[in-house]
Amino acid sequence: MTNKESEKFYQEILDICLTAGRLMIEGGSEMYRVEDTMLRIARNAGIDDPRVFATPTGIFMSLDGGDMMQMKQIRDRNINLELVDRVNDLSRQFATKKINLTQLRQAILDVATNTPAFPLWLQAVGAATLSATLMVLFMDDYDWVDFPAAAVVGVLGYVFYVYFKRYTKVRFLSELVSAMLMGMAAIGIHFMFPQTIVDNILIGALMTLVPGLALTNALRDLFMGDLLSGVVRMFEATLTALALGGGVAIMIKFLGA
Repeated sequence: MTNKESEKFYQEILDICLTAGRLMIEGGSEMYRVEDTMLRIARNAGIDDPRVFATPTGIFMSLDGGDMMQMKQIRDRNINLELVDRVNDLSRQFATKKINLTQLRQAILDVATNTPAFPLWLQAVGAATLSATLMVLFMDDYDWVDFPAAAVVGVLGYVFYVYFKRYTKVRFLSELVSAMLMGMAAIGIHFMFPQTIVDNILIGALMTLVPGLALTNALRDLFMGDLLSGVVRMFEATLTALALGGGVAIMIKFLGA
């Protein structure tokens, strides 16, 4: 293999691995899983000493003993475990020789553009179910007046969060404004139906936006020794929780409950 062919081959491996890693991080994967998947792809492609360092905001990878290195910045992180599963499955198919390098590249590019997502109406149904049932779980209260109220407020806040996030690049602003809307809706329902309890409604409704996966991944990264990623994720989850709490507190302060 000539130097030019070797450089082209290394560049292809870097592109595939970095794209796979970016997709997994954007889908909410843990850092150790991202690094393991990228290393598996590179080693099964014939690379002897691949090196990877992944963080929630960027991935660094080098080949050829460190002579070739590239990084990819991560700007958007969501929860899409279907995306993580598909990329991970493709890396395993490549490891067992079910697909070749060219097919792997095409499949990963296809995943990046054609990974299905649940329609918004189905997400709204999930948000309603989650809000109402977790209100009962956390409050140990089977008050059937608060039950539908929590579902309505949870759906309202979640749908607004999804749409608002599309139009802002400011981190945590979507959570803050959505929590304010939830607080306003819960207080409004309480004024119309005084028998409802605002605390019960909000505790259930806010569960749709609580960063549970981020907290879980932060702990898993810390336990696996990825201290930087674990601390960053933990800090991000904390800021999200503060935004949710702050939004509700603002509405309660100004509207009363």
